[in-house]
Amino acid sequence: MTIEPYWRHIGQWILGITLGRQMTLSVLQTFGNNWMIIIVMLLLSIVFSLLSGLFLWRYSESDLLTSLFGTAPGGVSAMPSIAEEIGANIVVVSIVQMIRLFLVVGIIPLMASYWGRETSVFSMALETGTSLGALLWTFVLAFAAWGGYYLGKRLKLPAPWLVGGMMGVAGMEMLGSFLSGEKLVPWWPHWLITLAQIFIGASIGSKLNKEMFEGAKRIVFVGLLSSGGLMVVMLLCSIGVSQVTGIPLVTAILSFAPGGVAEMATASLSLHANAAFVVAVQSLRLLTIFILLPPLFRLLRGSLTKREFRTPKGFLKKKGRFP
Repeated sequence: MTIEPYWRHIGQWILGITLGRQMTLSVLQTFGNNWMIIIVMLLLSIVFSLLSGLFLWRYSESDLLTSLFGTAPGGVSAMPSIAEEIGANIVVVSIVQMIRLFLVVGIIPLMASYWGRETSVFSMALETGTSLGALLWTFVLAFAAWGGYYLGKRLKLPAPWLVGGMMGVAGMEMLGSFLSGEKLVPWWPHWLITLAQIFIGASIGSKLNKEMFEGAKRIVFVGLLSSGGLMVVMLLCSIGVSQVTGIPLVTAILSFAPGGVAEMATASLSLHANAAFVVAVQSLRLLTIFILLPPLFRLLRGSLTKREFRTPKGFLKKKGRFP
């Protein structure tokens, strides 16, 4: 049984509001001194992820688009949803995304803690309020996300409920902070994020069947290699950035690790790193991926002939080379 598309849309809407809340004026100000190196690092992380995807495509039975989506550091909740809209294999995308996330969450915080906790304590702007004002501000943000969806749909953005909603909420957060002179806190408990993941996961899970998992062992093995390689490269780059810019090492490692926003932010809090900086960098990379990669993948899909790809038993087999 296939679940209706609105399950996925509700999940993306909630996720868009959550991500939009993280893109505040105070967070953006952290880019002031080192914006050039940050942008270069974000672009390099995307390039390295695409190279990791080419490795996965070359040595597994996954098709090119699915491999690129699977290794793009966009998150387990978001990337399968966008991949589904473009026609990639959401099972493979989900498997590779989860492998990378497990590696990053399980290893990067441990390695970062090896270098010690940082002396300053920062907080992540993800509070939740309980007053009537907080509830009213929640409705305002929900309306902003709804408006962002329609704007994103008109602009033909990928996953407009997610990307458009995130942009709408970010704009409203900045406007509200500017007009009020303080940070406005909505009622936004953490279980809403879990609910979003359940909705998106249920939408994806309803499309699964036995044939889709044939050949998954090779996907898992090659996915481990590609994800591990991406993680090591970004770790080395983070160490270099810390030495050049003076950004604390733990903050740099968590900021540029190919993990999720929430996961890296949680680790930064426990390690006393600059959580606001971590959230800003991770969110900016996420936004860049959502806006740039899907149109690029659509162009790539259009340039490939139907004879280059087949779909036996759920997996898209590659029959040609990268054009």
